[in-house]
Amino acid sequence: MTPKRKLLFYCQYLLGMGHLVRSMEIVRGLSDFDVRFLNGGQIVPGFELPAEVDLVNLPPIKSDETFSELFAFDDQRSLEEIKQIRAERVLAEYENFRPDVLVIELFPFGRLKFAFELVPLLERARADGGVKVVCSLRDILVGQRDPQSFEERVCQRVNQYFDLVLVHADPQLQSLDETFGGVAKLNCPVRYTGYVTQPAKSDGEASRNPMMLGDETKIMVSVGGGRVGSELIECAIEASDLIAKTHPHRMLIFAGPYPSAEDFQRLQQKAAARPNIRLARYTTDFPAYVERADLSISMAGYNTCMNIVTAGQRAILYPFTRGGNEEQARRAEKLRELGLVEVIYEEQLAPTALAEMALRVLASPKPTATAIDLNGVEKTAQALAEMVSYSCFFDKIFACDLNKR
Repeated sequence: MTPKRKLLFYCQYLLGMGHLVRSMEIVRGLSDFDVRFLNGGQIVPGFELPAEVDLVNLPPIKSDETFSELFAFDDQRSLEEIKQIRAERVLAEYENFRPDVLVIELFPFGRLKFAFELVPLLERARADGGVKVVCSLRDILVGQRDPQSFEERVCQRVNQYFDLVLVHADPQLQSLDETFGGVAKLNCPVRYTGYVTQPAKSDGEASRNPMMLGDETKIMVSVGGGRVGSELIECAIEASDLIAKTHPHRMLIFAGPYPSAEDFQRLQQKAAARPNIRLARYTTDFPAYVERADLSISMAGYNTCMNIVTAGQRAILYPFTRGGNEEQARRAEKLRELGLVEVIYEEQLAPTALAEMALRVLASPKPTATAIDLNGVEKTAQALAEMVSYSCFFDKIFACDLNKR
């Protein structure tokens, strides 16, 4: 039996947990590979990891909500000490594992502050010669203050180190060149995989939660990781009082794994006064909750939006826009143009406005089916398998040619 090829996957998430969720869904589908996963972010309590994936947790690093400054979780060591430890650990894992494929999530299109550990890793992979290097990229990039200089640096690094860029999007909805003007200058192939989605469990936690049972209208509110978005939760709690005047309902709120104990307690106190509202931190069964709800009110992160689209769910999106970040707003507006969601922005956020929008959306039919490509997991696995097979084929030809000389 031919041994599986080895794949080393690097993922660093900073503010939320979307990059981790998407990356884990991808590696779940890589059954043709032995996978080692380098995780650079804070562990999410209760997050379900694939049993077949070898997980390596680096000393975690996070950022502020503007992504301008990095912070170490370890109070006993400085950020510079953590960086040194991580850089050495990343190279040690590479040497120990000796991968055939190296997949790096987002870099060099993002995570530029992690060049301290990624450039040495890329240099090591290139020195090996036979290792295929791939960038795993979401649909939309964050805008830059100096786009031209940024694009030049990205193209230089991609052309120097990478063999393939996988864009986890449908180009009919969102193409890479809409947020990155240097696509034509990339020398390696750029391949669209379709969007990465999470399957909903039919017999998981959501199927047993009393908040999701019965005929009463069910509204679900979520804010991803929870480091930002508490204002949406507070507004939804107050809007619930207005909605209930004409539309009895239950509201289930997921505040995320990351809000502080003080913030979570404050939200709990607000929710506790309303018997129709339940507040929780995090669930591993999120896609199933989206399916079972009558309305989803959430931020506009990649994974949540794909959960909504996959479920064909009524939804109101609240994009994160602080620090000039346009990623979630772009995604939300694309989906609104297709008639799949409604959108409310920070300057519009108020209990009356949210309640009126919720009642309007609840009165409308569920969105009709969309032709968005949602086969990102399968097509990513296919692209990586084809790349390795193609390389192996030509390696054999080259070896045969040498033997004849």
